[in-house]
Amino acid sequence: MAVEGWEDVPAEVRRRHAELAAEIEEHRARYYEQDAPIVSDAEFDRLMRELEGIEAGHPALVTPDSPTQKVGGAAAEGFAKVEHRERLLSLDNAMDDEELSAWADRVARELDGLEYHYLCELKVDGLAVNLTYEHGRLVQAATRGTGRIGEDITTNIRTIKEIPHQLKGDNIPELVEIRGEVYLPVEAFAELNASFAAENERRRAENEERAQEGKRPKAMVKLFANPRNAAAGSLRQKDPTVTASRPLHMVVHGIGARVGFDIDCQSHAYQLLEGWGLPTAKHNRVVATLDEVRQFIKQYGEQRHSVEHEIDGVVVKVDEIALQGRLGATSKSPRWAIAWKYPPEEVTGKLASIQVGIGRTGRATPFAVLAEPVKVAGSMVQYATLHNQQVVKAKGVLLGDTVVLRKAGDVIPEILGPVEDLRDGSEREFVMPRECHECGTELRPMSEGDIDLRCPNAQYCPAQVRERIAYLGGRESLDIEGLGYVAATALTQPLEPAEPPVKNEGDIFGLTMEQLLPIKVLVRDQKTGMPKLDDKTGKEKAVTFFANLKGEPKKTATLLLENLDKARDRPLWRYINGLSIRHVGPVAAQALAREFRDLDRIFAATEEELAASEGVGPIIARSIKEWYEEEWHREILRKWREAGVRFAEEGGEEEGPRPLEGLTVVVTGTLTGHTRDGAKEALTSRGAKVTGSVSKKTDFVVVGDNPGSKYDKAVQLGLAVLDDAGFAVLLDQGAEAARTHLGLDQVAEA
Repeated sequence: MAVEGWEDVPAEVRRRHAELAAEIEEHRARYYEQDAPIVSDAEFDRLMRELEGIEAGHPALVTPDSPTQKVGGAAAEGFAKVEHRERLLSLDNAMDDEELSAWADRVARELDGLEYHYLCELKVDGLAVNLTYEHGRLVQAATRGTGRIGEDITTNIRTIKEIPHQLKGDNIPELVEIRGEVYLPVEAFAELNASFAAENERRRAENEERAQEGKRPKAMVKLFANPRNAAAGSLRQKDPTVTASRPLHMVVHGIGARVGFDIDCQSHAYQLLEGWGLPTAKHNRVVATLDEVRQFIKQYGEQRHSVEHEIDGVVVKVDEIALQGRLGATSKSPRWAIAWKYPPEEVTGKLASIQVGIGRTGRATPFAVLAEPVKVAGSMVQYATLHNQQVVKAKGVLLGDTVVLRKAGDVIPEILGPVEDLRDGSEREFVMPRECHECGTELRPMSEGDIDLRCPNAQYCPAQVRERIAYLGGRESLDIEGLGYVAATALTQPLEPAEPPVKNEGDIFGLTMEQLLPIKVLVRDQKTGMPKLDDKTGKEKAVTFFANLKGEPKKTATLLLENLDKARDRPLWRYINGLSIRHVGPVAAQALAREFRDLDRIFAATEEELAASEGVGPIIARSIKEWYEEEWHREILRKWREAGVRFAEEGGEEEGPRPLEGLTVVVTGTLTGHTRDGAKEALTSRGAKVTGSVSKKTDFVVVGDNPGSKYDKAVQLGLAVLDDAGFAVLLDQGAEAARTHLGLDQVAEA
């Protein structure tokens, strides 16, 4: 039946509205009922917002069966249907500060003159459930479903250890509905999918035998796309023993219908729930202002990967229950709460190809190339790692698949897996190349049991030389401004002159302006990466990299030579790390520098002496000796020495104990006077050991702004915690002075 005004809506708008509604309903069914979504949360939100925008401009299209007026999805077949005593509403989303501010302004207008607070809590990315207790006994558990009707999952919920079958304590109510999220911890999700991948490997081997015997192959186990789907799939098992085998957890965040008790604030309700033995959230905070809400959002936006479960945002609520009732709700969402959504970390995209890159140690790494760049975690991404050929096979990724891509913070983007339901049969298997695409050398494992394939042509492979030079100039090595990836490519693979000025690391410190000025490189299109063509000649366009049109040095040339001169006097560990010895990263390099204090002493040491150093061990020791056995590696060291590179720490063997020798320190958060790398270098240069995890053996934890879970653990263990001022005392005056400083601070606070 048409709504009044419907005929006035343009036909193309009605058509688009119908298309969006049908598509959203299909995605909802896949998400809520089948646990098999084919679009990312970000794409679903985009579709929903487009529909809401159409309806905002054409109210006649708003009907009770529109997706904008519904909550969740229908109850799945195979489970008994349960009617909730009080509706489970969904939350409106705020995607930016403007939308958050608009919500807060509406609340302020409605509650004009009244005092209220905001309750901030993490938005757990799990499966919403409703627990019903009568006289303290768990009588029913159900999924959200439509918000009114859910699925009866009582038997499966009872297998989750931390959900009590009987509430404890006094004042147990006659009736209470508890709302929360069931989730699978991030680590448990990775382990579960790893076990599925291992099972698929076993089945592939078995299927080869079955094929020879003319038998039908066994189906592969389908990997879960993310922890949320893993939790939902585990909870919706017909066999409760399967649910029991999965390490599911729950966090409660609300109360529905209740008889026999009253609460004044949502935050106080959580204290009550915890007293009854229910698993409540640990990261809640009650604040008075919107700026404090923003601080909470910012803090957990930076720390979201330190939490044990996936989060996709922050829920902000008016804390006072009476005022929640005054603000009321729409047909689907409470007006007293909103969900701030972080930029999505998982999106879907079309896999155009899988290429193979060669790293600085020769490792051949497959990486995915998407047909179009996608926005994820706030940045545009078109390439994502696939680690190695076995990972490609284990994840079941085929060329032409729609794939799920994840980018978490600063972590390299990776492909999680395919969206199998979108396959049309045109997809094909990826075949790992046999040869290095840059030098033609056959790829092979470099040691027995090595999963990775490598190019053994370390001395001459253009890719490895380029990657090593770029790494040498990077922050974890010599930190040479002007020696980035583009400059490294120009120095090692120029069009002109025919012979590159840098054939390996040994040539870096001998570079001259005369060598730099003639270097020409191709001009490439920023979008496609392909060489541009000269408009007149039709040939690939080339320009001098370090010289301008007059042949004079560009600033990049002068800057590079100046910074190379400064790089002759860096801390010893940076040179060790910059040699790209396999298995030797910054941590091992620092351990070697602390122990031996001299580059020549490191290479003169026996394998046993190297292995005995803390943080080194036999694998790294053997790798160092094998590296030094190569004549061309020793030639690098000779060239560096001739160029004036400092091979020994100041004081050498005669230097006495350093002021922080024997201390273990953890640095977390943003410090005022130091970068994170600068703080670590200041500590290690004074003899301290800097680690990434807090334990009882940690002597000091240096804490800046937004420190995260390491600070919480330090407080829990009662460790010495230093701020910027205390850190300065530690560096300048030593451990005892830092402890004295800390004690005086504590007395002052008392």
